Amino acid sequence: TQAKRLAAALKARGIHVVLTREPGGTEGAEAIRGLLMQGAVTRWSAHTETLLFAAARADHVEKLIRPAVEAGSWVLCDRYVDSTRAYQGAQDIDDSAILALHGFGSKGLLPDRTLVLDLPDGAGHARSLERDGGAADRFGARGPDFHAAVAAQFRRIAAAEPDRVQLVDASGSVDDVTASLMGALSDLLP
Repeated sequence: TQAKRLAAALKARGIHVVLTREPGGTEGAEAIRGLLMQGAVTRWSAHTETLLFAAARADHVEKLIRPAVEAGSWVLCDRYVDSTRAYQGAQDIDDSAILALHGFGSKGLLPDRTLVLDLPDGAGHARSLERDGGAADRFGARGPDFHAAVAAQFRRIAAAEPDRVQLVDASGSVDDVTASLMGALSDLLP
């Protein structure tokens, strides 16, 4: 919801925006997305998930993100390497290992800004179940302790990298959250 709304708000300011998602965004990355998102929670180990995410991202960066940036577009990606750091970090995958894979596969390309929609524990999971009609994917099907650990990882990353990663309070109305997202980008706007 917010990625689409933010893209529309940026386009209204005359910015050319490429909206994409991870895992996915390219044919190869979408194929890997199917492997990652479907099946039993235990289908893949945390290590295997990390490698699959890195492979999907490498294809995505090479074929879509880097060319769009080089053409002067803004790329708005619904999830990226910080999500891997949070989700796989919550499963005890070392952050430096994730960043090393990112350095190799995606040549270390980092966003100018990562916006983390922050909600009280449990609220995000409840929203995703409502959005998805109760049909959770492999990650949504994990329990509240996992989702709390992921949120804690996002907060840790934001605290360590406050210039690049910003927490945005997502507890308000849809319009309020979009306005907050635009505010978090104000220093980057033309």
